[in-house]
Amino acid sequence: MEDNSKVCLFCKRNEQEVPLLAVDFKSNHYWICPQHMPTLIHNPTQLEGMLPGAEDLQAG
Repeated sequence: MEDNSKVCLFCKRNEQEVPLLAVDFKSNHYWICPQHMPTLIHNPTQLEGMLPGAEDLQAG
């Protein structure tokens, strides 16, 4: 089940603590902070267990 809380996928900080960027993936909505956006781009497998299907993503 999708968690609609506005918290970073990786560090779990919320929108009161850090800016958050919206990520839409497989018809679901997620959030990630700018500090962890490079993780999504360059090493998405680190989000395995946090972002469903992250293990299938290829680094950019």
